[in-house]
Amino acid sequence: MRELRRRTLLSAIGGTAVAGGGLTAVGTGIAQAAPQRTSPLDPEIEKLLDRMTVEEKLGQLQQLPWAVSTGPGGSETKDVEDAARAGRLGSVLNIFGAKSSNALQRMAVEESRLGIPLLFGLDVIHGLWTTFPIPLAQASSFDPEVTRRDAEVSAKESRSNGVHWTFSPMMDVTHEPRWGRIAEGCGEDPYLTTAFAVAKVEGYQGEKGSGLDAKDRIAACAKHFVAYGGAEGGRDYNTVDVSESRLRNHYLPPFKAALDAGVATVMASFNTISGVPAHGNSHTLTDILYKQWGFDGFVVSDWNGVDELIAHGFAEDGADAARLALNAGVDMEMASTDLAKHGKKLLSSGRISEKRLDEAVARVLRLKFDLGLFENPYVDEDAAIDKPSAGARKAARETAARSMVLLKNDGKALPLKKSAGSIAVVGPFGDSDDLLGTWTFPGATKNFPSGKVLAAVKAAAPRAKVTYAKGVDPEGTDTGGIPAAVAAAKDADVTVVVVGEPPAMSGEAAARSDISLPGGQEKLIAAIAGTGKPFVVVLVNGRPLTIGDWLKSAPAVLEAWHPGLEAGNAIADVLFGEVAPGGKLPVSFPRTVGQIPVHYNHESTGRPYSADNKYTSKYLDLPPDPQFAFGHGLSYTDFEIGEPRLSRERVSAHALREGDTVEVSVTVRNTGERAGDEVVQLYVHDIAASITQPVRRLRGFRRVTLEPGRSKVVRFQLGADDLGFWTNAESGEFRVEEGAVDIYVGNSSEAEDKKRLTIT
Repeated sequence: MRELRRRTLLSAIGGTAVAGGGLTAVGTGIAQAAPQRTSPLDPEIEKLLDRMTVEEKLGQLQQLPWAVSTGPGGSETKDVEDAARAGRLGSVLNIFGAKSSNALQRMAVEESRLGIPLLFGLDVIHGLWTTFPIPLAQASSFDPEVTRRDAEVSAKESRSNGVHWTFSPMMDVTHEPRWGRIAEGCGEDPYLTTAFAVAKVEGYQGEKGSGLDAKDRIAACAKHFVAYGGAEGGRDYNTVDVSESRLRNHYLPPFKAALDAGVATVMASFNTISGVPAHGNSHTLTDILYKQWGFDGFVVSDWNGVDELIAHGFAEDGADAARLALNAGVDMEMASTDLAKHGKKLLSSGRISEKRLDEAVARVLRLKFDLGLFENPYVDEDAAIDKPSAGARKAARETAARSMVLLKNDGKALPLKKSAGSIAVVGPFGDSDDLLGTWTFPGATKNFPSGKVLAAVKAAAPRAKVTYAKGVDPEGTDTGGIPAAVAAAKDADVTVVVVGEPPAMSGEAAARSDISLPGGQEKLIAAIAGTGKPFVVVLVNGRPLTIGDWLKSAPAVLEAWHPGLEAGNAIADVLFGEVAPGGKLPVSFPRTVGQIPVHYNHESTGRPYSADNKYTSKYLDLPPDPQFAFGHGLSYTDFEIGEPRLSRERVSAHALREGDTVEVSVTVRNTGERAGDEVVQLYVHDIAASITQPVRRLRGFRRVTLEPGRSKVVRFQLGADDLGFWTNAESGEFRVEEGAVDIYVGNSSEAEDKKRLTIT
């Protein structure tokens, strides 16, 4: 995939780099599998492998944590230093800072026998110093450029601090809002997730990985491979049972696109996949990733993931876990040390092969060459970025505002008027600086907390009298402040109620069985509604919430998610109309947890819902649809989307397989009185197929900005990828079948306007 110039080895290794070579063979068609790789090793890697002992090779496959643990276990700092000096360490995670990383790097480069540099990794999920909105929020923008900008800022800040590699982006498609890690991904749709995954990979690495050795780029990691988002019950690390067709149609597409974009590494997932743990799953890690897709990077385990094969009941002991993981396709072991401990005996007994060991080591060394670490192992300590720049703050603020979704706006309660005489800000997050979201860098949390809504409202409406009352605490357990909040609301012209989840309630190991507003927060909203005074609700959260009866009484609801560093300013920008909301939901909001899973891209049943027929797929006590559908989002203006038009109404399956496309065009017009953004969305439904298809699949979206009275024609191209699907064949079979396909275009997954395309 990537064609990167080769670097000169350190004199301790001997020899010079030679251009060319590679480890990959890539397929040429959408439904074709790449042949098994037969390319020779790069000469400089082969020369280095010839000089390495078994212990040094095993060391290259070991990653140890430095100071911050993100799971059970861990290592002592001295152990890391000793391993670096001995040349028995390939990578270190959770180390940052130019001075710290340089010091450890010198031990590896200047004191070990071969001087092989270390690879430093860090969980830079949505920013290092400059914290952008959580990834789920960014997906709400329906604008992949916002996540590209996040990645570019993050890469520049990280590389200057000695970080070479981030464990991002997460591209786990999920239908499970109880799962805390939904905050790290892009929601329930594989197409939307794919677009954002590609943009983030390119933002980190440059196009096709071409910028890996640049001072402002880092290697990306596509995670978690694969189907982690299907965890049963929404419980982290839990079981996933999935058919081959769903694996390939629903969970795999973002990963394939990330590989095509040149992603450097892939991380195995914690879950089982139909009974086989991902860390020992040769079907996904070797058959699909390497043989069929021709992946030329390396696979890293998740934290302790190799050793956890024992707890899964898949491996008997550490040696067995190491054997199973390496032979399945894991190249580097994070945190646990089974391969380093047992690898030599496994090799001598023939339970792992020298060829497989060398292949894994070569993959790791190749990335180090691509990153330029052999030539430039250190970073300039004087050039280290130690705080968000003005430009980065501006980008974070624009991204946060662009990611917000207006869920409800009865009577045009929003935008607020800056001329209001008095404004009350109430709620546990109205004066909070804890709005960065999950997976934030500890140094950023301490030194660069989120901006506060209260301060931003005061700045946005300087002539208004602005008061504040907390009402309840973030967990909603202490409701003693509600009377003070009610008093503030009574004395104000309008009240802004800021409620939601603390960031600690979302992210890894943060599953919730009840995803309503925590504790007494709903009581606070009810009390404010009881005053009879105007108010609006702002939600700050890391997942979809079940919204109770308070929704009926709230004139306006703005979904702000966890907006990051510029939270307060971005929320105020939208509340007062400096920025018109244009975001859309990347995930459905259920009415209650009993409705989960509820998602727009469900499959048809033999008895689809009918309000007039009891014996159809339904609940007795709930409507079948979510509270808010995928793709939903309002604006401060009005838009009209016309009927879709097809360039032709018939196309042959053969032509599509050969690369032909059908154009779909639609006119969108701003019929309101303000400028605003609309997201035009295209969905397809294959009426009858050899495998039951989702009732709708997103296959195109475009966010457009229009002045009042202006219109724009939006065009989409539909090809085989959009109109075909993968079957249950284990080796992967992609089909474009004859028949009718309905094409819907509108402003949400509930769009009604459609045209029918016939595939012959």
